[in-house]
Amino acid sequence: MSILIAAIPLFDGTMTVKAYRLCDHSPDMALNTKDDFRGKQQEFELPSLEIIQKTGLEPFSGELPLLLDVSRFHVMTGLMGNRNIDPEKLVLTVSAGLEADEKLLNGLADLKGKKYSIALDGWPEGGLGNPLVMLADYMLLDFRGRDFFGKFGEAKKKRVAAQIIVTNLPDMATYNKYAGHKNTLFTGGFYNHPITTASEDLSPMKVNALRLIKQINAEDFELRNITEIVERDTSLSISLLRCINSPAVAMRSQVESISNAVALLGQKEIRRWATITISVDLSKDRPSEITKLSLMRAKFAENLAGLFEMGVFQGSLFMTGLFSLLDVILKKPMPEAIQEIAVDNLVLEALVERKGSLYKVLDFIYAYERADWNKVSVILIQNDIKGEAIGDAYMDALMWYHQLLDSLDEEEAAEAAAETA
Repeated sequence: MSILIAAIPLFDGTMTVKAYRLCDHSPDMALNTKDDFRGKQQEFELPSLEIIQKTGLEPFSGELPLLLDVSRFHVMTGLMGNRNIDPEKLVLTVSAGLEADEKLLNGLADLKGKKYSIALDGWPEGGLGNPLVMLADYMLLDFRGRDFFGKFGEAKKKRVAAQIIVTNLPDMATYNKYAGHKNTLFTGGFYNHPITTASEDLSPMKVNALRLIKQINAEDFELRNITEIVERDTSLSISLLRCINSPAVAMRSQVESISNAVALLGQKEIRRWATITISVDLSKDRPSEITKLSLMRAKFAENLAGLFEMGVFQGSLFMTGLFSLLDVILKKPMPEAIQEIAVDNLVLEALVERKGSLYKVLDFIYAYERADWNKVSVILIQNDIKGEAIGDAYMDALMWYHQLLDSLDEEEAAEAAAETA
């Protein structure tokens, strides 16, 4: 894939994800140039739409709306026609700097008539009196932008119909300050900010889960000890038996005991099953995006191992990505949180000291998921990595997570059916 693409979550005031924004970038574009598809270089192309056409919207946004940047050309030429995409789930985002002439306004009105929503990126010329505002379902305001506070205040005072999306919100303190505003969404790095203070007692479920993680992360763990821990936890027992009896594992006969399942899977597969399953369980009382981000980082980091010439550390990179939000999940500073599990020194160095060979990959992932394309480009040049390979690695991680989510949903449905039977 010759395009870099990332889905950025948009939260409401209760930390619930309400939509995603698709950010894309050509890896061949020069540094410090306009990095969206309203720039002249890519004015007539929309490769991200072609990707959606192939994969569907679900891997990027599930059942939620997806914001997609489009240009004046895309609006005027009917590029959105004849697409096998539900228009009610796609929000076409245009620059607020476009001239609001009759042709553009008619083109946008026609798209709205076809059930597409329209987002206006920025503050238009002439302010809220600009006719583009009347057509907008969403209006994006950059928190770092010029006179953000005045523009945000005016939009709220005049009660514009468009839902305001505050972008680039820096931290949780700022989010908490604005979270009470109705009809407002937020995006930025605030939701996965490192925990530096405070601590809380762990629930019995989390204590048991962390005990299992500690066991499987030991260099040469005893399968007998794993059996004892899993047998004491009903949900873990059910999950393990479903895993080993699934078509993906392809056992020749059904396995019905925990000890037999653990022995048949062996250390490698037990470690993989446990890290994924427990990470999902640990995150159940945190925003769902934390679970997604942890797992996406894990798979993306694993996929990047060979590209960064670190293939021998593939497993450690998976663990580094998976536990990169352990402080957020456990509500403890990372040095404290990491003590709850056993990880090797390289993973510890990356997560606590934010340095070392593994952190180099993790830092790249941080830049990628923020759509910091300038930093991404610099790292690719420094490591002589092709952008196409990075795009493929991200899409593979996204599809892997989507498939994993489907399997977890099937497990939950089966459990619910069993309880009501």
